[in-house]
Amino acid sequence: MPLGVLRPDRDRSVPQAPMAKRLIRHPATQGALAWLVALYLRLVWATTRWTLVGEEHARACADRPMILAFWHERLPLAALGWRLLARRVPQQGGRRAQVLISRHRDGRLIAAAVRPFGIDVVHASSSKGGATGLRALARILAGGGVAVITPDGPRGPARSAAPGVAQLAALAGVPVLPCAVASSRMRLARSWDRMRFPLPFGRGVAVMGAPVAVARDDAAAAIPAIAAALDAACARADAMVGA
Repeated sequence: MPLGVLRPDRDRSVPQAPMAKRLIRHPATQGALAWLVALYLRLVWATTRWTLVGEEHARACADRPMILAFWHERLPLAALGWRLLARRVPQQGGRRAQVLISRHRDGRLIAAAVRPFGIDVVHASSSKGGATGLRALARILAGGGVAVITPDGPRGPARSAAPGVAQLAALAGVPVLPCAVASSRMRLARSWDRMRFPLPFGRGVAVMGAPVAVARDDAAAAIPAIAAALDAACARADAMVGA
């Protein structure tokens, strides 16, 4: 081959993803990471002393469709909160929760990690699949299921509720149950929402607030009440664990 001529497969004008990024994106790596995350969450679950607050609100909805809402910052704790709820309220009848999560690679990883905790995922994105995701959750609710949604996800602003949660509640005719989970041992990420990551050997609290009703013909009016109820649930959970 003449000097100065590059073979097509080595053309440096075409940007190549670094080896580490390609490795992380590989399905086998993603599967291993999901397994490790699930294993870690099991460790946190087994070594944490759990308290459920607002159990009466869950029991009142145990045999009917449910919308559980929590801020995006509590996403790593959500699976543990759902397991606690399912254990304390057996009337759930073995129902699996359906949570709306981004289509991004990280969302797929989270989906695989939380599946052992009784949570399935409806993939969507705020820019392309949000409406499709909400329609999927509405069908789940119509069948008597449990829908979980983060009103400020996936991009924020933090603790600012987008219209989707109220629209879903109005469409399905189901109130919103505000939830929050906290641990006495958490680490805060540097992400836009300061996401909470639980550590083992702590005290955990899951709070379920009173259901927030949403009028079918005026969903937007319920958004401030939903946001305030989520803030109150977080404040109570954090206070109880001393966070």
